Amino acid sequence: MIERVAQSVARVLKKIEQAAIRSGRSPEEIVLVAASKGVGIAQVREAARSGVAVFGENRVREGVQKFFVEGQERFSVHFIGPLQTNKVRQVVGLFDLIHSIDSLHLAEKVHQEAEKRAIVQPVLIEVNLAGEISKQGVSVEALSRLVWEVGQLRHLSLQGLMVIPPVTPNAEGARPYFASLRRLGTQVGIHQFSMGMSSDFEVAIEEGAKWVRVGRAIFGERN
Repeated sequence: MIERVAQSVARVLKKIEQAAIRSGRSPEEIVLVAASKGVGIAQVREAARSGVAVFGENRVREGVQKFFVEGQERFSVHFIGPLQTNKVRQVVGLFDLIHSIDSLHLAEKVHQEAEKRAIVQPVLIEVNLAGEISKQGVSVEALSRLVWEVGQLRHLSLQGLMVIPPVTPNAEGARPYFASLRRLGTQVGIHQFSMGMSSDFEVAIEEGAKWVRVGRAIFGERN
């Protein structure tokens, strides 16, 4: 299993490089976030040895217990899942980037915790492009207002936008959503995007992704 992780990382990094070159971008612009939900620390270490610089966790408790225990070597870790307000205290100041701010209420909670810690917490705003009730994210109509509101919170640093598009039969089906996020970003003055997962990260890169969240293509199927 460990050996397969190294081989998988090499394949993903090569695909990232090729997608970047196809779209006239430098591969160095793209950040691979290895989505490590359900993955043991041994696999994390192997991924890191194989070239992964950033990991992404969906669950607060699992992420904290895996990456932030005393004596554990330090990795750069992003929080990429839905964030409940009662979990904010456990995330702020530990995770280098929060991908899932979707309301002023949540942003204010993160800001308050960051202020207590005298830090500036980097964040992304998650956008629900398709209006899916099963997904988190601010609506397209409310995005501009939330961008402005988050910009007023001095202990937050808004880095970009994030999207999880609807499930599509193939990678090309996700392209319109990635392109739409890029256009929305242009309208609100944001030009960095977290978009693309194992099935469609190459298309996401072609449409301007900075961060791609890749789990299955590196670690295989998990629960």
